[in-house]
Amino acid sequence: MKEMFSKKELVRLLWPLIVEQILTVLVGMVDVIMVAAVGEAAVSGVALVDSISVLVIRLLSALATGGAVVSAQYIGKQRPEETCRAAGQLISVTIICSAFFTVAALAGNRYLLGMIFGQVEDVVMQNAVIYFWLTAFSYPFLALYNSCAALYRSMGNSKVSMMASLAMNGMNIAGNAICIFGLKMGVEGVAIPTLVSRIFAAVLMLYLICRPGNVIRTTSLKQLRLDRSMIQKILIVGVPSGLESAMFQFGKITLQSIVSTLGTASIAGFAVASNLVTLHYLPGNALGLGLITIVGQCVGASEYDQAKTYIKELLAVNYVLLFGICGVMALLCRPMVGIYNLSLEASEMARQLILFHSCAMSVWPIAFTLPDALRAGLDARFTMVVSVFSMWVFRIGFAYLFVKVWGFGVIGAWMGMFIDWIFRAILYGWRFRGFTNRVRQV
Repeated sequence: MKEMFSKKELVRLLWPLIVEQILTVLVGMVDVIMVAAVGEAAVSGVALVDSISVLVIRLLSALATGGAVVSAQYIGKQRPEETCRAAGQLISVTIICSAFFTVAALAGNRYLLGMIFGQVEDVVMQNAVIYFWLTAFSYPFLALYNSCAALYRSMGNSKVSMMASLAMNGMNIAGNAICIFGLKMGVEGVAIPTLVSRIFAAVLMLYLICRPGNVIRTTSLKQLRLDRSMIQKILIVGVPSGLESAMFQFGKITLQSIVSTLGTASIAGFAVASNLVTLHYLPGNALGLGLITIVGQCVGASEYDQAKTYIKELLAVNYVLLFGICGVMALLCRPMVGIYNLSLEASEMARQLILFHSCAMSVWPIAFTLPDALRAGLDARFTMVVSVFSMWVFRIGFAYLFVKVWGFGVIGAWMGMFIDWIFRAILYGWRFRGFTNRVRQV
């Protein structure tokens, strides 16, 4: 039996994904560090808006995942015309959806922020309004970039999206430095470079996906005309994944709302800890993206047992990398938090949260990386049901009890989250045992 992916091919696919995830996380950290120079109110305002922006990004990424799964399966089936047709439909759908999100964000702005987060300090709200207004313009460009990057990953070529991410994030960091430290701007000094860098990345990736030598390519406007049958195939994965991602982010926003009642120090400490622990997710997020390509192509070629073997191997790699990252962060969390120039109270909160999070990550890969493999086998509906149920019953329900009823403070928000992780890991692990019997093709 011929291997679908050799060890060399796996490494070639996965290392750029890990680098790309590192870049994404580092830029997020740099944004917070740079805006911290403006003050804690600015950090808090950016953190509140980022909770909403991440919701939009997750919805758009879910659609990109649907397109990537369909494209990867067609590559496995060796049907290039269908692959290119799926690419065109993915680009059209994500641009339409992102334009809707932009209009809603621009029209709602302060009202949406007030409705979600309630009464926050006036100076925090002022910063949030400015940051929200500027970043909303970037949604369509980010959607286009994510779609094209997902299509490149479906081809097994993750190096292109990595290089584009490097250029985008480098431009973002340079812009932040110029606007904040050179021009002495406030939160708009973080938002404007983000907008400009996303426009650049979108134009670049659109140009690259049109190249005639690609297995997946968009070569004419005809491919962008809405095709109901192909859109339905994309939505089979995209809609459940989108609902799952939306509920997941709504849950995070709800946690942020609960924390926002505890004061500015708690908001800032929670924001910095949430920013730093994204390092914990790096290997799992990267390997999850790789699994979409690997499992998708294996399923398309009807190599179900190979798919299951690759899933086990990549989960093992995830745990090895995770052990190293969590160990280093547990040792260095105090100087890492110190970079953000927070008050003593907020710094201590952030440090405790990071240590707690490092210990709890032992169940995260099964709870969050494994579901990507299930989605690639068109089992997205199951992951959605589990995710939505667990989010609202365990993460939000217990967080409310720990913070509001039992008085655990800001750390109670994450205690509910960890209970949610354990429940997911148990059900996804059980589902994976019958993977070869439940997997489906487009």
